[in-house]
Amino acid sequence: MSQKIREAEGLLRVVPTPGETIMPADGERNVLITSALPYCNNVPHLGNIIGSTLSADVFARYNRTRNLRTLYICGTDEYGTATETQALKESLTPRQLCDKYNATHVETYKWFELGFDYFGRTSTPYHTEIAQEIYLNLAKNGYLERLEKEQTFCEGCNKFLADRFVEGTCPHCGSDDARGDQCDVCGRTLDAVDLINPRCLVAKTHKVVTRTTAHMYLKLDALQPRTEDWIKKSWSEGKWSPNAVINADGELIDARLKAGLRPTPVTRDLSWGVPVPHVDGKEHEGMESKVLYVWFDACIGYPSITANYTPEWKKWWFDEKNVRLYQFMGKDNVYFHTIYFPSVQTGDGRPWTKLHHLSTTEYLNYEGGKFSKSHNRGVFGPAAKETGIPPSVWRYYLISTRPETADAMFSWADLIAANNNVLLNNFGNFVNRALKFVASQYDSTIPDGGDAPGPFSPNDEHDAEFIADINNLLKDYIDAMDAVKLRLGLQIVMAVSARGNLYLQSSGLNKTLMAENPKRCAQVIARALNLIYVLTALIHPFMPATEAALLEQLNAPPRAVPSVLAYDLLAGHRVGTPEHLFKRIDEKMADVFREKFGGNKPKEDALEEAADATHVVPGMSKRKAAAAKKAADKAAAAAAAGGDEPKSAEVLAWEQKIAAQGLVVRELKAKTPKTPEVEAEIVAAVEELKKLKGELAEFAKSA
Repeated sequence: MSQKIREAEGLLRVVPTPGETIMPADGERNVLITSALPYCNNVPHLGNIIGSTLSADVFARYNRTRNLRTLYICGTDEYGTATETQALKESLTPRQLCDKYNATHVETYKWFELGFDYFGRTSTPYHTEIAQEIYLNLAKNGYLERLEKEQTFCEGCNKFLADRFVEGTCPHCGSDDARGDQCDVCGRTLDAVDLINPRCLVAKTHKVVTRTTAHMYLKLDALQPRTEDWIKKSWSEGKWSPNAVINADGELIDARLKAGLRPTPVTRDLSWGVPVPHVDGKEHEGMESKVLYVWFDACIGYPSITANYTPEWKKWWFDEKNVRLYQFMGKDNVYFHTIYFPSVQTGDGRPWTKLHHLSTTEYLNYEGGKFSKSHNRGVFGPAAKETGIPPSVWRYYLISTRPETADAMFSWADLIAANNNVLLNNFGNFVNRALKFVASQYDSTIPDGGDAPGPFSPNDEHDAEFIADINNLLKDYIDAMDAVKLRLGLQIVMAVSARGNLYLQSSGLNKTLMAENPKRCAQVIARALNLIYVLTALIHPFMPATEAALLEQLNAPPRAVPSVLAYDLLAGHRVGTPEHLFKRIDEKMADVFREKFGGNKPKEDALEEAADATHVVPGMSKRKAAAAKKAADKAAAAAAAGGDEPKSAEVLAWEQKIAAQGLVVRELKAKTPKTPEVEAEIVAAVEELKKLKGELAEFAKSA
């Protein structure tokens, strides 16, 4: 088909050839983008996707539509205790587990049309080499110190045990299945070395003892002044989104910074991880048998994955003058990207490319609750394709509800409404109406409306207001996207298409106009089609498959985002066959999807039936009910042995509330990673536990 497109520098998008390695150029604005590395021990859900990978993908695609050299890097985070634990549960080796989940992540992101330039993993030789080099530089520069601590050791496994690998008798209440960090029955926080008769979860017959182990610690306290100076400078220059470390006024609000950073461990007694390299000196003796702590090496995954992409990775990671680093993550990862890893980079001593702009999100919840893999509640992994809803619609809806300043809620009804009312009735209607008109009335050929190639005049006789409106919207779009305000950027795209609909309506585009004023009709349809060509570039970051369909219907190559509306598709250009971009989704499908992804309802079992229903806290889970029953049984046994009066129903119910809150603390402490936000939740939960115990004590006195 004949193409007639204006020739102008920067009009078309520069599309790298397959296999081309993207490298930064001196004197240009080069954009390096990372999204938080997903853990390789689980399946991502929609909240994980919008929180980092999809958001970063949208921004990367936007920068490519501006013809900026852009590299988007991500991969699976594979080392650490969490991986070893999950591998044990699934009877796999850590490597087998990581291979399994890495494939799942790749499949999921491919379906959602995420355009990584390279998606790698941290369990690679390059990762080991780079992480060890940083460790050696920290040691050489005096930022590592040796500290000792008592820890449980399994003689059968011949290794130190992480808290989640050990259980035993609670030293406070005597419960015989307390975990290494907390007792579910009395709710007390524990240290694994305090457990009576500790047992290894790998094999309960193994003998567990207490031994002293030494680890190397990063002197965050010594690096704090330089880290704080850098945070303030980068926050100002990069216009970070407000977060848990620094607020909108530039005030450092992180509790650890305020209290003074403390040395933090960088080694662990595990087998699955980066081996600690040899360092001369008595202080480093015995460290070669350990591995680097996963939160020390996790962020090193960004440069190491880049190294797997290109051996010239340092051109991206050691050029702060020409490279701007944008990092995307959920709010629970902020500390490690703004305090911890920048401190590591500073202590390393080399001229690292450090964080320029931080983009964080709050949580995306699911239909009034939370996503839960254990209860099969919510959309996980590639399961979204089971709905038959195209990836473009998913991408649109997730970005339109992106939790940028507060938690957001996924809703099937809202997803369907977004497809039917916005994409179909607004965007799709404008595009289809204009393309069908030129196909049916002009034999699929853009007519000559008398316009000269190039930008339309803001003083145009007929369309001055329309042209001004579009140009203003284009400026707003570029400003929003440059500032990483992705949700606003998408709203502006829809405002552009809505303005296009209004233009066709107000211009009276129809057969009557064509008969009575053919030149004006030709002008209107030509301008409308050129607006659609602009929309292809605007929609690309959010819905790349939609852009591809539009370009095929327009018979045009990918274009860059313009600053003004112009006459680019010229008279004589032939368009393709018009097709509907979107299909209506029956509103009743919301109920079908809710049922399909609503999760497994808890089943009644003997354990729950054995607990006195009168004394079970409403909404209590099976585990909590079991703990509550155990607490009640223990109290009854103690009363019988001591000749005490039986406890009242109120006291028993109160004790069960305490047991339930104890489980809340326990579950929080089991979360990984131990981010500042999780630590804060733990503190709050512990305070609530103390409050309940105090109230029970007061009630007992009054009774």
